[in-house]
Amino acid sequence: MSDRLAYARALYDGVPLYDPKRAPVDLDLTDNTNLWGLPPAAERALRDLAVSRVTRYPSLYAAELKQELAHFVGATPECVVTGCGSDDILDSAMRAFGEPGSVVAGSEPSFAMIPIFAQMNGLRYVGVTERPDHQPDLDVLLAANPRILYLCSPNNPTGALLKRETLERAVREAPGVVFVDEAYAEFSGVSAVDLAMRVDNLLVIRTMSKAFGLAGLRVGYGIGATPLVRDVEKSRGPYKLNAVAEQMALAALRSDMPWVHDHVALAVKTRERLADELRARGYAPLDSHANYVCVPVARAVDVGQALRARGVAARPFPGLPHVGDTLRISVGPWELVERFLTAFDEATRDVHGGAP
Repeated sequence: MSDRLAYARALYDGVPLYDPKRAPVDLDLTDNTNLWGLPPAAERALRDLAVSRVTRYPSLYAAELKQELAHFVGATPECVVTGCGSDDILDSAMRAFGEPGSVVAGSEPSFAMIPIFAQMNGLRYVGVTERPDHQPDLDVLLAANPRILYLCSPNNPTGALLKRETLERAVREAPGVVFVDEAYAEFSGVSAVDLAMRVDNLLVIRTMSKAFGLAGLRVGYGIGATPLVRDVEKSRGPYKLNAVAEQMALAALRSDMPWVHDHVALAVKTRERLADELRARGYAPLDSHANYVCVPVARAVDVGQALRARGVAARPFPGLPHVGDTLRISVGPWELVERFLTAFDEATRDVHGGAP
């Protein structure tokens, strides 16, 4: 008997379930979330939430949260759309702006879900290898005539920051909508929101999963011209942000910003300290503007497995263009990073005698 249903959509035949194959470990440095814990006001909101909020539907389109997010990023509420994580915004936006068979072009390496979202929505993905300076090859991307052009800044997994002149050219010359994924923007201090407020074809996608420490709540949002976000909101549908997530996000934005800023600064300091430790061992980590370090390591998959055998996980990326095998290491409290370094020294010694 065939596994495929006769009435299934053919375009889903090649869509895999997301499976990073990450068995649980004692110390997981693979997902770039906030390892310092919950912001205090958000944690109080979780404890104090009335049962009535859980037994009733949440707000239709999170209007109250949109006001706070707009204040945070320097936009207006009608230019903000929320969703169940930044994934939901990306998926909904592809559905909103992509005609069947049209092109989604993206620089590679980058967020692995983009080709999958494109396929799920009946779109054609075109991946273009980034340049040796870790900037997108805009000439080739634009030549694909994309209905949607996806860029990520800081880029995952390299941590590279998109140059402003590259973004401005992309917005000026793209035949369709430009998506800029800013999941890690708080750690770079650089954002395209100001540009999104001046043009009608730029959607900035952000999240509260990283700097705010709310990854389990799935709070994502997009910023763009009012007609742009209105169409994303139509595609997204109502009730996509649950009541608990909305209240905790509101508490964080209203009362926890000093905590967030302090821990962003701590993450940046720890990132640079980790990079220095890796350099002292003879490695050459890539310049990062996010809350992780991506470092070339020979036989990175084998090293990753050796780390897991020691209860520690970092994300291997084999064969990155212009770089080769790498490990991506999330940062957190320094005692956790020290534990990683001890396991890393042992793992590299096991795999290739400790040489970079």
